[in-house]
Amino acid sequence: MNDYITTQHLIDKFWESVPHVWRHTKSHIRLTAFEKYQMSEGQFQVLRRIRRGSTSVSSLAEVSGTGLPSVSKVVDTLVKRGLVVRSQDPSDRRKVPLALTPQGQKVMQDIFDEAETWLAARFDKLNREQRAAFMQGLDAMNLSFDDQVVPQ
Repeated sequence: MNDYITTQHLIDKFWESVPHVWRHTKSHIRLTAFEKYQMSEGQFQVLRRIRRGSTSVSSLAEVSGTGLPSVSKVVDTLVKRGLVVRSQDPSDRRKVPLALTPQGQKVMQDIFDEAETWLAARFDKLNREQRAAFMQGLDAMNLSFDDQVVPQ
């Protein structure tokens, strides 16, 4: 049997595996956000992006490809829910930085903790050799993409 794996085999396996796994993972995270916190997809994405460093409505609109009015409406809802706070930039009153409140940080941490528990249940199905191979595969995948710029 020929053990040589071609680049095309890798590409085919990538398209078979990565989108499938990521789709299930994102779906689980979104379901948790909705079921536990009655949070829409848009609200979750805004919280996630603020957590990752987007601190203005305009930057949130830019990274999401959504209009300012839509993002502003979502931010208003999150402020009313006590998950986001607007502050004033003392050097430029036109700037209104956004940040997660302690409650917003807790909600996001709970959602991601739940995701890790969900992932752990899947990874616990693997034996020692499979875990080692999985880690080696992930390392190789990261190496393959280490020159790529990842957008937020």
